[in-house]
Amino acid sequence: MKQEISLYIHIPFCVRKCLYCDFPSFSGMDGMFEDYVRRLCREMDEAAPSFYGVGVKSVFFGGGTPSILPPALMGRIMDKIMSAYDVNSDAEISMEANPGTLDAAKLREYKSMYFNRLSMGLQAWQDRLLERLGRIHSVGEFEDNFLQARDAGFKNINVDLMFSLPGQTMVDWQETLEKVIRLDPEHISAYSLIIEEGTPFFDMYEKGQITETDENTDRRMYYLAKEMLSDKGFRQYEISNFAKEGFECRHNITYWRTEEYRGFGLGAHSYVDGTRFHNSADMKEYMAGGGRLDMEKLTPEEMQEEFMFMGLRMNEGISREEFLKRFKTDITSVYGQEISELISEGLLTENKGRISLTDRGIDVSNQVFEKFIR
Repeated sequence: MKQEISLYIHIPFCVRKCLYCDFPSFSGMDGMFEDYVRRLCREMDEAAPSFYGVGVKSVFFGGGTPSILPPALMGRIMDKIMSAYDVNSDAEISMEANPGTLDAAKLREYKSMYFNRLSMGLQAWQDRLLERLGRIHSVGEFEDNFLQARDAGFKNINVDLMFSLPGQTMVDWQETLEKVIRLDPEHISAYSLIIEEGTPFFDMYEKGQITETDENTDRRMYYLAKEMLSDKGFRQYEISNFAKEGFECRHNITYWRTEEYRGFGLGAHSYVDGTRFHNSADMKEYMAGGGRLDMEKLTPEEMQEEFMFMGLRMNEGISREEFLKRFKTDITSVYGQEISELISEGLLTENKGRISLTDRGIDVSNQVFEKFIR
């Protein structure tokens, strides 16, 4: 069987950085676009010989806001990927695309460049909440861009949503779900807001200007999403992700199944041949050709840990057979006690050799995952 890998491409530019974002991204750096793309293409060129004969099963452009790039520069990146790597004919090629940076002409050009999946960041249907999050777009702009993407030929669109936002009510969240479901995307990601240290939201939280949503409301919002999306044919296949049949995000499944991926661009992370590393998140250092940072060869025990806590994020859970195949040892000899205890507590369940979280387990998933970290 041919070896395969996924590629991640980081575009660290934004029109304006959202108040909750802790990813390496910058606004007001339009003058750097061309130099950054040149450096990115050089990095991909240098790495390409290591992946000769390896099939690329997915490519994901994340950010930042990849759709901020002019189509000509995006085309240069795509040309480099297609010429330097063995991209499978059925590869999933995704781009994060934020409303406010899109128009009909740009979307048509992206569609002509092999892109076959868009991930559009909406977050909420209420303009007051979008403004509070620091988003650059209105609900109307999102809706226009979504329909333009359909007209351009995109048949696989994800919409990102967030709940437990400061000032968001259950009525707001229900309206958001109803309106997005009506647009009929193929995939919906629904994440609970986490106030990360180092973001403007964290500073506002520390000053008492915003408050965290209480746990009871957070869980009510989560279960409302689960119920409404299930009723409309969206199958939950991961804690925060719901898809129509056959439209699960193949790139993200690579991460959850702890398969190999190679990241390019500022701060991008990679996992290749059992080794984790990442690029510098300092723009000056990256542009100067800074090499791989924090090279870490994982031990068999660390690989087993990641297999468990990443795989359990998916509704299919983890497979006893796959554990044995990867690690040449039975899962019971490593985690038998932990699995038995968590099943008896109603947090895990087992069916036909697959171990997965229960609904109660999802509610306390971080506590479950900790059980598998030695």
